[in-house]
Amino acid sequence: MRSLILLLALLGLGGCMKVSDMAAGTEYHLRDAGVLDHSDTRRANTWRLQPDSFVFIAQSHFVPPGSAYPRPNVVAEEAFNAFVEYFPLVRRAARPQGLEEALGEARNAGAHYLLYSRFAGADDRIGTLEEWDDQEALDRLGVDSGVIQLMLIETNTRYLVDTARIRNRGGFLTFYDQQPQDLLRPPFEQYARGLLGVSSQ
Repeated sequence: MRSLILLLALLGLGGCMKVSDMAAGTEYHLRDAGVLDHSDTRRANTWRLQPDSFVFIAQSHFVPPGSAYPRPNVVAEEAFNAFVEYFPLVRRAARPQGLEEALGEARNAGAHYLLYSRFAGADDRIGTLEEWDDQEALDRLGVDSGVIQLMLIETNTRYLVDTARIRNRGGFLTFYDQQPQDLLRPPFEQYARGLLGVSSQ
């Protein structure tokens, strides 16, 4: 009897909700529970950009503390790969730069905005047998995590349009052979959509 009531309740809910909505809801809860990769982006402002805005992307020289050593320009690379899907005019610096150098290059390129980032924190946990052989520390087993800090600056006026902090955390189903930099693309895509005022897909 209990099974029948539960089945009828599920069928009733299913009739009120699209399958895509149910899938999105399930994915959200799996991410929130730590089963899949999860990110949390906190923005200071809700500023929106025009779709034809020219965005120049650069990363600072800052190296995150800890034992993780991500590629020197990986944040700018992943941000570019995400932004290029949403903004037709995007360029990135070829290497890490100081803020003044990045602003100068953005101005010279004719960019309207500079997206300046840094890898503020990265924790590369043991996720493979090779890493276990190297470290053999039970307290290092687990999912990777990282923190990215962003500043969006108008190049002509140097006005700070937005700041954001992105916290990434790997999931238990996806942690094998993963590194903190592997978690960057989805939150940058979400941030780009937020700058355009486009709802998450």
